[in-house]
Amino acid sequence: MTGGGLLVAGTTSDAGKSVVTAGICRWLVRQGVKVAPFKGQNMSLNSFVTREGAEIGRAQAMQAQAARVEPTALMNPVLLKPGSDRSSQVVLMGKPVGELSARGFFGTADGSSAGKGLHGGRKRELFEPVMACLEELRGTYDAVICEGAGSPAEINLRRTDIVNMGIARAARLPVLVVGDIDRGGVFAQFFGTTALLSPEDQSLVAGYLVNKFRGDVTLLEPGLDMLLGLTGRRTYGVLPYAHGLGIDEEDGLRVSLRGAVRESVVTAPVGEDVLRVAVCAVPLMSNFTDVDALAAEPGVVVRFVDRAEELVDADLVIVPGTRGTVKALAWLRERGLADALARRAAEGRPVLGICGGFQALGEHIEDDVESRAGEVEGLGLLPVRVRFAPDKTLTRPVGEALGERVEGYEIHHGMAEVMGGEPFLDGCRVGAVWGTHWHGSLESDGFRRAFLRKVAAQAGRRFVPAPDTSFGALREEQLDRLGDLIEEHADTDALLRLIEDGAPGGLPFVPPGAP
Repeated sequence: MTGGGLLVAGTTSDAGKSVVTAGICRWLVRQGVKVAPFKGQNMSLNSFVTREGAEIGRAQAMQAQAARVEPTALMNPVLLKPGSDRSSQVVLMGKPVGELSARGFFGTADGSSAGKGLHGGRKRELFEPVMACLEELRGTYDAVICEGAGSPAEINLRRTDIVNMGIARAARLPVLVVGDIDRGGVFAQFFGTTALLSPEDQSLVAGYLVNKFRGDVTLLEPGLDMLLGLTGRRTYGVLPYAHGLGIDEEDGLRVSLRGAVRESVVTAPVGEDVLRVAVCAVPLMSNFTDVDALAAEPGVVVRFVDRAEELVDADLVIVPGTRGTVKALAWLRERGLADALARRAAEGRPVLGICGGFQALGEHIEDDVESRAGEVEGLGLLPVRVRFAPDKTLTRPVGEALGERVEGYEIHHGMAEVMGGEPFLDGCRVGAVWGTHWHGSLESDGFRRAFLRKVAAQAGRRFVPAPDTSFGALREEQLDRLGDLIEEHADTDALLRLIEDGAPGGLPFVPPGAP
């Protein structure tokens, strides 16, 4: 028997699809429903390693946590990891299978392949494995809440769609369209999204959900009534703007806002000083969610920076993961950040390199895989040599550091040979410079506190980590807040009917339809 389902689409990228999907999952599991998340194709540099060693998007791992189930590759069968504006690594069922240009992935307008390589340049050839994963989940769970990508009205991509209306049509899923009213123009977005779909696709669009609303909802209601009159489709809820959720992001941090602070509420420090953390916003930055656990600590301020002078007052500088270690190295040098990091190391001021950032801090890189740049000199702050291997390391290591148990996950092609220094997880430490391939290590509470005590001492700050901060408990509170938003501000009875019975019949066609 096939379980129920719903596709959460959006009028734009970053409309709130990921958090709404997570909120619906958390609300359903609290009602006793066995539920799983799903996203057929994801494009993100924030990824996670499942227990079976598969790489999936961080957003789907977060949604699985919301559903209180273990994440698996079935929940995100296709993951695209951008390596430039025009090409991405394709991860299929959790394993990398090739690198493709955008044209090679989507194909050309006449259906021919625009390039040779993986799948003959044909995205639609992934449709069957994507649908097989969805059907396997639907055969196992009472409900599967699917997340779309971008907008379902991307008319140039509809022919090869495997994440929006393509799977909705194939699986007969009702579609809920989410719009971000904080951006403005949400009524035009709802109407235009619907009106650009074919009659067959429109028949599955059940209605709308307004996200990030501020103010008096009664002032919005006349517009919702007019939207109903224009489209024949109701609005299933109006979610208020919620501050400080800090839920894993998917499409990448918008670091164009200089000094952007990681979304969190900085509470008063336990000790006399705050601790300032500067994260170098390197190109193709990946898994910047590593710093979320730091941002959750009372008295820790995390900001993303791209200028050398912004490191001056930082107590800790982090060089994060990246899908382009060699490109990140060039960027650090061009902006004077490499020299600033060298000065910090010489002065005994803390620096932490994670994954690609760890590789950049080493002495030498041999890369014939990621950048194909060959021999490249690193920053020389750690006694490490890195060679990029064709096979990607995908593991969930457990270990000990600073006297505390640590869990993490590894996602990298670069293999590090550590030739000195003090051992630190899989990497090393020299003075105040630390390096590791392990993502997620700072989520281990005891280790994070021990590391911050070391950093504070090296930085000369009278900062004291809070003794009772539990990152896991904070994440659960955030997921419960998402469930509360759905329960309190959406028509949950109507949502449940959609999930169980599908889109209502007789929904009117909104012209002009797809061209």
